[in-house]
Amino acid sequence: MDADTSRALAALIRSQRITHLGTLRSGAPLVSMTLYLPAQDFSAFYLHVSRLAWHTQDMLQEARVALSIAENDDGRADPFTLMRVSIRGEASLLTKEISSLKGAWLARFPEQAINFELADFSFWQVTPRDARFVAGFGRIHNLSGDDLVHSGEAK
Repeated sequence: MDADTSRALAALIRSQRITHLGTLRSGAPLVSMTLYLPAQDFSAFYLHVSRLAWHTQDMLQEARVALSIAENDDGRADPFTLMRVSIRGEASLLTKEISSLKGAWLARFPEQAINFELADFSFWQVTPRDARFVAGFGRIHNLSGDDLVHSGEAK
């Protein structure tokens, strides 16, 4: 992947705030919308979710997950030209509260402060295994977890 494409991927991940999280629920796929915070270098993606949510219950049973991040639909004639990335990885519950993570989360999502007062919310970390970046129609890149981190370094 060339430097311009790496920068486009980094810009996509940093500019969006919503991901669709794919989990396995009783052996069948489930996709739900949630918020995410990428680590600066894309070595991890953080979710702050309720244990009451199906996707959280699913992650407790099966750590393999997928994230889908896409440009917002702007009404263009061919939506297949929108950039998007699918990231496969492993989810793990963070058992210690990380104050810098909470601060970064609230800087990105200030309206979510109430969730830190509820006992059922916790941070999860998704560590990427690989990714597939579609930079536009026919511009497809398969990435390892290390490639994704390398794109996170793109300025």
